[in-house]
Amino acid sequence: MSDNLPRGTIYIEDIEIGMFRSLSKVVTDEDIQMFAQISTDRNPVHLDDDYAKDTMFGGRIAHGMLTAGLISAVVGEQLPGHGTVYLGQSLKFLGPVRPGDLVYAEVKVTEIDLAKQRVKMDCHCAVDGKKVLAGEATVLAPARKSN
Repeated sequence: MSDNLPRGTIYIEDIEIGMFRSLSKVVTDEDIQMFAQISTDRNPVHLDDDYAKDTMFGGRIAHGMLTAGLISAVVGEQLPGHGTVYLGQSLKFLGPVRPGDLVYAEVKVTEIDLAKQRVKMDCHCAVDGKKVLAGEATVLAPARKSN
């Protein structure tokens, strides 16, 4: 499957096993600051260079859920896209994302239940080709309206 189809909504009737979509984004210091403000998670490992340099990471890292939000962006904007409702998401955090890292986020369809309008997808994020997050999403995909 290619990743070059138009963005927007892909109705459940058009979704196929193996279909995937992705995005890439540089996680900036501003992103981390805004996420801390919105989430109220002000753990110094994300915000304080002096504190973070003495941690196991040797420097500041992005919030794991900020990285996971990129999976949400692919699901909500591309596959299935607008009108999708999240039903569940499992996540394993495999490595840190640092300010300035280019994160690649991908979702790939593994199961489709047309009758229930449910789609399961493998999800992952990677930095420099190394997975930093892996999981599975279950969503309620939009269907075409009957006339």
